[in-house]
Amino acid sequence: MPSFLRGLSVRLLVLTVTFVMVSEVLILVPSVARFRFNYLQERTADAELAILALEATPDNMVSEPLARELLARVGAYGIVLHNPQKTLMLDAGGAPRIDATYDLSDAGFLQLVSDALIALTETQNRILRVLDVSARDPQVTVEVITDDTPMRRAMRVYAGHILELSVVISLITAALLYLALQWLLVAPLRRLTQSMVSFRANPEDESHTIPPSRRTDEIGVAQRELASMQETVRQALRHNARLAALGTAVNKINHDLRNILSTARLMSDSLADSEAPEVKRVTPRLLAAIDRAVALCTRTLSYTREGAPPLKRARFALVGLVEEVAGLVEAKGEDGARLLNKVAPTVMIDADREQIFRVMLNLVRNAIEAGARHVTVSVQNDIDALVIVVADDGPGLPPKARDNLFRPFAGSARPGGTGLGLAIAREIMRAHGGEIGLCDSSAAGTAFCLRLPDAGAAVPRAEEREAARPPAAS
Repeated sequence: MPSFLRGLSVRLLVLTVTFVMVSEVLILVPSVARFRFNYLQERTADAELAILALEATPDNMVSEPLARELLARVGAYGIVLHNPQKTLMLDAGGAPRIDATYDLSDAGFLQLVSDALIALTETQNRILRVLDVSARDPQVTVEVITDDTPMRRAMRVYAGHILELSVVISLITAALLYLALQWLLVAPLRRLTQSMVSFRANPEDESHTIPPSRRTDEIGVAQRELASMQETVRQALRHNARLAALGTAVNKINHDLRNILSTARLMSDSLADSEAPEVKRVTPRLLAAIDRAVALCTRTLSYTREGAPPLKRARFALVGLVEEVAGLVEAKGEDGARLLNKVAPTVMIDADREQIFRVMLNLVRNAIEAGARHVTVSVQNDIDALVIVVADDGPGLPPKARDNLFRPFAGSARPGGTGLGLAIAREIMRAHGGEIGLCDSSAAGTAFCLRLPDAGAAVPRAEEREAARPPAAS
């Protein structure tokens, strides 16, 4: 099938013509039935006028030549007029055999339609006996015996005119409807389709954005939503392109930067052996700055790596992992902050221990760096998941950090931060089939919830969950 025949506009045109023709055919049959009824009524009316010539004679009879002339003008073999006083008859003798009798005074709609269809489909002439009530006097009945061939011929001519008119009306209606649908529906849909195809081929080309429409119907809504979606996708692609470029650049300079930092670390270690008081005072800060620079490079490279981190799942007790995080926090002397482990010993999870340790340590360090003095890790009960809550008594997240949470290079709550920690934490949790989210953040503290699907996890009792609430801010 040619491509233009598969288009929506052509299908609409064909359907419109078809439906209009069907409607005209439904009108045609009753129209032809009504034409037949009127035709027979005219014959009975002419017959009544013709037979009135008998009343002008003394004996209600006319000569045979006159009778034949009157019958020929009416197109009948015989005419009979019945009234309460008398019956008048006009014939030329030798009336043919009657094939069908029709009483026009007692014909319903369906009967008229059926008789019309029978008359149209007949191929041989039939002799009809037609009865009707006189239009002048309801008590008078007129009877006519006539051929149906002239009537059938007239019906077919009338039906042909109706069909011709139907074709013209259907074509005009279809053309007008086609133009209206082209303007209101097909053309806008074609623009939508072309915009989507062009956008898929080159999403970054702004010339392929469909202009928003002022229409208030569904087409206008679709155009505006498509334009908004294209702009959103384009911004996301630009953002991802910048991240990809950043990852490529960092990968290229990572080797040289690590060499530079290694040299600086060696020199700093040499400075640490110096007995000069000023050097001893500055050296720890210098070493910490170098360690932070190395950690920043490592986190950036880890985030720009394609795909989720590979998992090495194992079933282990969560309480031991939290204790390790707490020990690391105390060993580093994080400004006197404490990690409170409220996890019951019975809680077991099925996950990558190193990756979950990384997530927990990241959340705890973020809380301490934000000013928290106490960080509490507890577990909440859920139907189909294990929910780990990491709550602190810090000042809460600023509005900007909450709006850009989990967005790399935009969601950091402290100056100079990259926001990669939470982005990597979400990536790890989703790789486990879970999720991380902000449960609460106010002046009383912040709480993050880690959901891990683990139907076999042992969860704490209600009294244990009550005891796991974080302490009030000191």
